[in-house]
Amino acid sequence: MNIQDAIYARRSIRKFEQKPVEKEKLELLLKAAMAAPSGMNIQPWEFVVITNPETLKEIRSSLMFAKFDAPAAISVCGNLSLFKKPMASTFWVQDCSAATENILLSAVGLGLGTVWLGVHPVHVFTKRISALLKLPKHVIPLNVIYVGYPSEDKPPRTQYDESKVHWETYS
Repeated sequence: MNIQDAIYARRSIRKFEQKPVEKEKLELLLKAAMAAPSGMNIQPWEFVVITNPETLKEIRSSLMFAKFDAPAAISVCGNLSLFKKPMASTFWVQDCSAATENILLSAVGLGLGTVWLGVHPVHVFTKRISALLKLPKHVIPLNVIYVGYPSEDKPPRTQYDESKVHWETYS
């Protein structure tokens, strides 16, 4: 599968087989995440991998759109202590989003399904996930990504919309 096929095949999966995801595949997803670009190469990401059914149950009850029963999850977090200048610290969201997209795309190639659940910037979600995962104050959860073997099949697609493309200037 080439990268363009993987991009079109990447869909939000909300139904998962109750089959554990192998540790080796989770590690491959993390390696892909850490290959993401990062401003000034700070790499502010931290990852919490969750496979404990009780913790996954707590996540389902902590986030508004997290009711899906996935066998694994990865929380992508930003470590703000790595930034020397306050203004630079605002870019952690972009860096961690790039890492997140690498996870989502790599999962397709591994036969896994994923769905990105937003946490940051909703304060109540950030507080709940931080407490649940025992994150230090300087580590902020950007999201939780459910990971598992899909039990639903969605066709590849693009959402290309020519009306949102502007050449040279916005017109």
